[in-house]
Amino acid sequence: MTRRRIVFRGLLSAIALAALLGQAPAPHAQVAPQVVTPVERGRVIADQECSSCHAIGLDGESPFEGAPRWRDLHRRFDVADLAEALAEGIMVGHEAMPSRAFAPDEVDGLIAYLKSLETPPPR
Repeated sequence: MTRRRIVFRGLLSAIALAALLGQAPAPHAQVAPQVVTPVERGRVIADQECSSCHAIGLDGESPFEGAPRWRDLHRRFDVADLAEALAEGIMVGHEAMPSRAFAPDEVDGLIAYLKSLETPPPR
């Protein structure tokens, strides 16, 4: 469940509880916005858009045979170099991977998440 849904459900629960107690929420009560880091945003996008084929976390294998594990990508190239390809729609040598262009904030999140997966090679 996304963080927005959780916050929304929490707000609805608070309103329902206030109604049960006979109290109405203040007319201009505001919910503090949730701060989502680029890494968290990238993880959510990767989970929604990429995890059906790629292993996007620190462990596990990719569900689609031959799809690279995201935690290994930094060993092949600088993941920051993927920014332009993500913005324009990654084109690869097989038809199974859809071409998907990401918005600039999505690209920033995906790159931040990929960088968070970088681990030093074993000694």
